[in-house]
Amino acid sequence: MTTRSEFDDIRAHITAEARPAHELLELATALLDDLEQARLREARLRSYYLSLLTAARATVAAHEAGHPAPFTFLEHELSRRGQMPTGAEVDRILTDARTAQTLVPHLDEARRTAPSARVIRCAGISRIPKRA
Repeated sequence: MTTRSEFDDIRAHITAEARPAHELLELATALLDDLEQARLREARLRSYYLSLLTAARATVAAHEAGHPAPFTFLEHELSRRGQMPTGAEVDRILTDARTAQTLVPHLDEARRTAPSARVIRCAGISRIPKRA
C-alpha cells in the first residue's frame, strides 16, 4: 500500500524532470495495483461492518421481542470471525469498552472545537533514487 509520503515522493519524482514513458507506466501500474488492493480492503471492511451491524440489530430486536436467547445472532457472528471473547479477554474487553465510553465524548468535543487541519504536502527532494 502506498503511503501519503510515498505519494508526495512520487509527485516530486514525476515533476522533478521529464521521465521516460516506461518509468511512468511502471509507476501508474503500481499505483493502480495499490488502488485495487485498497478497494478490496474497503469492500471487506464494509461487509464485515454490515454483518456486525445486522447481528447487533437482530440481537436488540430479539431482546425487545422477549426471545429466550437474544444473543444468538451476535454470538454467531463473533464466533464466525474468531472474535468471541473468552477467559482473561473478558475483563480486558470490558475495561477497554468502559475506557472508550469515557474517552469518545471527549474526542468528539475536541474535534468540534479544534481548528480544521490543513493538508500540507511535502515539497522538496524526492527519496526515490534517480536513475543515472
